[in-house]
Amino acid sequence: MEDPHRRPEGVSDETVAALGSLSKALETTDRARGHLFAFHQLTGTADFELDRSVELLREAGHAEWAERVRTEILGRNVIPGHWTFQIVEAYDRTYYQAFRDLERAAVDRLAEGRDHLYEAELKEARRTRGHPDHTARPDSPGTRIADSPLT
Repeated sequence: MEDPHRRPEGVSDETVAALGSLSKALETTDRARGHLFAFHQLTGTADFELDRSVELLREAGHAEWAERVRTEILGRNVIPGHWTFQIVEAYDRTYYQAFRDLERAAVDRLAEGRDHLYEAELKEARRTRGHPDHTARPDSPGTRIADSPLT
């Protein structure tokens, strides 16, 4: 089988660099999306904790404050008309999916669908040949597989 990380014939250094940059930008967007999910989950956790706050305020004799928390904050939109799940959905629909689709189309068209060419070539340039922890591929002779956490 041909190495899926080997540059196809005719693909220039500039194209490999450009696709590497595009993929890096997408990976950064993946991280941003993860933070958006963290925002979603943390906000939801805080909202559920408000139930406890309301109960404790009532038990402490502060019914008016309990009612204010219940009616003014609990279940409130985080931006007009939106709970956090709606923000995540809108982000996915209007930005994230379009970005993923474009990156995939560029890699398919410009590099025959081969991902991570830039990183693969960087690995090849930086590895120490003959060292068991610097083999080219997981199935390369001499690779330390028994100790690998990935097996």
